[in-house]
Amino acid sequence: MQHFYVLKANRWKRWLVIVLFALFTATFVWFERDGTFSVFSSDTPQALTKGNANETDIALTFNISWGEDKVHDILKQLEDKQVQATFFVSGEWAERHPDILKRITEGKHELGMLGYRYKSYLKMEPDQIRSDLNKAEETFTKLGYEDISLLRPPSGQFNKDTIELATNLGFTVVHWNVNSNDWTNPGTDKIIDNVMKHTENGDILLMHASDSAKQTAGALEKILPGLKNKGFSFIPISELQSQAHAESKVVE
Repeated sequence: MQHFYVLKANRWKRWLVIVLFALFTATFVWFERDGTFSVFSSDTPQALTKGNANETDIALTFNISWGEDKVHDILKQLEDKQVQATFFVSGEWAERHPDILKRITEGKHELGMLGYRYKSYLKMEPDQIRSDLNKAEETFTKLGYEDISLLRPPSGQFNKDTIELATNLGFTVVHWNVNSNDWTNPGTDKIIDNVMKHTENGDILLMHASDSAKQTAGALEKILPGLKNKGFSFIPISELQSQAHAESKVVE
């Protein structure tokens, strides 16, 4: 009889472990990318890092916070290859270059925000972040661009508090999962490899249209037709978002 009760207790413990593990899995989202792990409650606001892996749609995104030269060559490539992209623009840059902003939107490209001053939100207090976002929103509204809801935090740096604050203000935080590293100017061949070798269904691609990215337009000459030949279709972030379950990520 003593042996029977020991066996019953061990079986009860095993079932308890299984139930607890199932509850943990249902409650948290575990996301791994490039060796970085993040755990979030599924009830908390999340950042969009990838679209639907079952669809061949991908989103090409550009960050621009300074300069006025390189963006024109990039827009020409997009026009020639008939590709729609999403441009994340700082409010400060938009104020200085309303004519370029107009050209971006006239090309049927989508607009998102990089905040106002392009300063890391991890170095700001919540009130400072809120103030920066409000100023960016006011700036775009004055320029005639209302209801911009997509936000990429400056330098792609954010945490759970940033996501929650931005979500409460009506923004969707957008990250990426394919980084071209074009801003380092490693050569067009390297930029092409960074994108072509790693892009999969539903991916969000990061490139830059600031003047620091001197080789981006040249790389796009092969990247755009190359990805199309692989069967991918380019769509704006808002369309990718409608297909996707948002995944969470922390960037250190």
